[in-house]
Amino acid sequence: MTELEQLRLKLREFAAERDWDQFHSPKNLAMALSVEASELVECFQWLTEEQSRALSAQQLAAVTDEIADIQLYLIRLADKLDVDIRSAVSEKFKKNEAKYPADKVRGSAKKYNEY
Repeated sequence: MTELEQLRLKLREFAAERDWDQFHSPKNLAMALSVEASELVECFQWLTEEQSRALSAQQLAAVTDEIADIQLYLIRLADKLDVDIRSAVSEKFKKNEAKYPADKVRGSAKKYNEY
């Protein structure tokens, strides 16, 4: 069993023990995921580029917590929709390789429809 599968099962158990599964619809989980992503963004709000790369221990701890929250909600959402995250990531990577060929996009921030 992979670590991702272990986390998926642990999250199922965590929700079941608290009778929270009733609230874990895909819609609610996607909304919660969005909230957590916004909380991550908030950690960087008003920081300069340089400051965002040199976080204090307290700032890094807050960022780490938000990253963990995002990952946990993402795993839970994927579980509810029977999405295999590893396969989904692998397939998306292939699509991105085709959409953003290195020889055309190297060093460019242009969107795929701009080159």
